[in-house]
Amino acid sequence: MKVDDQLVDNVARLAKLSFEGEAKEAIKKDMTRILDFVEKLNEVDTEGVEPLIYLNDESLQLRTDVSQETISQDEALKNAPLKDSDYFKVPKVLNK
Repeated sequence: MKVDDQLVDNVARLAKLSFEGEAKEAIKKDMTRILDFVEKLNEVDTEGVEPLIYLNDESLQLRTDVSQETISQDEALKNAPLKDSDYFKVPKVLNK
């Protein structure tokens, strides 16, 4: 796969990034190196090798979930910079 300006622009648009000049050339060089590495992996003989689904054979040990009150609501809100009667207040982060 050839990495050209159009491919870099398309990937940048999808990632909501923009590259100009030297930065664009550096990204093209990095993308080319990544694709060359992946192409090298295609040369490895994997005949008869089972796909790796789990990293180990051990089963996951889960702890017993015990409900306990560690801090009261008043204690949690005591040092909050902004609070309502029962909740933390935070600045708006999404614009509609």
